[in-house]
Amino acid sequence: MRDRPVRTPLTLRAYGRLTALLGPAAPLLARSRLKRGKEDPERIQERRGFATEERPPGRLIWLHGASVGELLSIIPLVERLQARGVTVLVTTVTRTAAALAARRLPPGAIHQFMPWDVPAFIERFLNHWRPDLAIFAESELWPNLILRTTARGTPLIQVNGRMSERSFRGWQRVPRSIKALFSRFELCLMQTVDDARRVEALGAPRVSTTGNLKFDVPAPEAEPGAAMALAGAIGRRPVFLAASTHEGEDEIVLAAHRMMAPRLSNLLTIVAPRHPERGETIAALAEAAGLQACRRSLGELPGQRHAVYVADTLGEMGLFYRAAPVAFLGGSLIRHGGQNPIEPAKLGAAILHGPHVFNFAAVYAALAENRAARQVSGAEDLAGAALMLLTDQRERLRQREAAGETVTGLGGALDRTLAAIEPYFLTLAMRSG
Repeated sequence: MRDRPVRTPLTLRAYGRLTALLGPAAPLLARSRLKRGKEDPERIQERRGFATEERPPGRLIWLHGASVGELLSIIPLVERLQARGVTVLVTTVTRTAAALAARRLPPGAIHQFMPWDVPAFIERFLNHWRPDLAIFAESELWPNLILRTTARGTPLIQVNGRMSERSFRGWQRVPRSIKALFSRFELCLMQTVDDARRVEALGAPRVSTTGNLKFDVPAPEAEPGAAMALAGAIGRRPVFLAASTHEGEDEIVLAAHRMMAPRLSNLLTIVAPRHPERGETIAALAEAAGLQACRRSLGELPGQRHAVYVADTLGEMGLFYRAAPVAFLGGSLIRHGGQNPIEPAKLGAAILHGPHVFNFAAVYAALAENRAARQVSGAEDLAGAALMLLTDQRERLRQREAAGETVTGLGGALDRTLAAIEPYFLTLAMRSG
């Protein structure tokens, strides 16, 4: 269905030759990343394209979601595809996403790590899996991956696509390269009208706006036993959650806690870092600030003497959002771009965030329009807003209800996405028939 792709420019050909030379250096890269905990030592060979699972016979659809957010967004799509009788291969990049995949992917779905963007590794991966259709989530634009996949005649579709203004300006510096890459996509299904406008300007030939798949993802569960244990430990204490914090934000959260504590007897602040390996550092920061802390990764529950509970585990945000009526979403007081507010909105947390939310600009704009979230700018501002929401039940409930209604009203992307890619399923069915 795709038109003839744009001729591969010199820049992309040079990229292919350069990355080919990196193949022999892969063991050095692997050792470095293993040392830093960035790779799974039991599965590092997958990053070089060596499969650790067999390919089942029949049709196979490959879905790629780089990290946790992207993976969560495509799980409902995986389930719908499996219901059509096809095998689904899911690839991710990060270890945290792989750990989540092990818990959340439906039975029968296969998970592998995405190979590094080295031509030989990509070819090895494709030779083994031979996907009939490739679907990439959000903004993954690895040149070798795209060029080598489509060179085999495999249709490639982007779903839940996004293109931030910052990325758009960056790609405008290499217009021929990005146009050549987008010309390889059969279809780009974008989250917002602005995302669609940007990729069209960069040369994508077929673009549709289908909405954000994350609005259709069920709210994360909380294991009942863990929920009861945490609720018992907290008791009637007021609870404030700082979710998905990044380096440079924890000190602000701890300072806000110290400002609120005189007004809220026995306040407990839960800090859930975006990267759980930072748990020890955050606990040390709390102790240095005169706040007793304990860590969930050590099997601890907060006692009455603990002011800070460091939630340094994976896959438990459903538990923490349910435990805290007010949540600050990190990555937003620094220039990271913010974190996704959909989960806390669905679970009834009143949402606070900083000014830097460009990664989820449309979602935060909708929340702001409905007065369903509050922006803060520093420790004093964060403390004031959190204190108000923790003590004013009426305003807290109003904001929580507004957030829930906002994200519910923005749903439907899953059905629109499936309708858009239906012709490709029909083509696969005819080929297999």
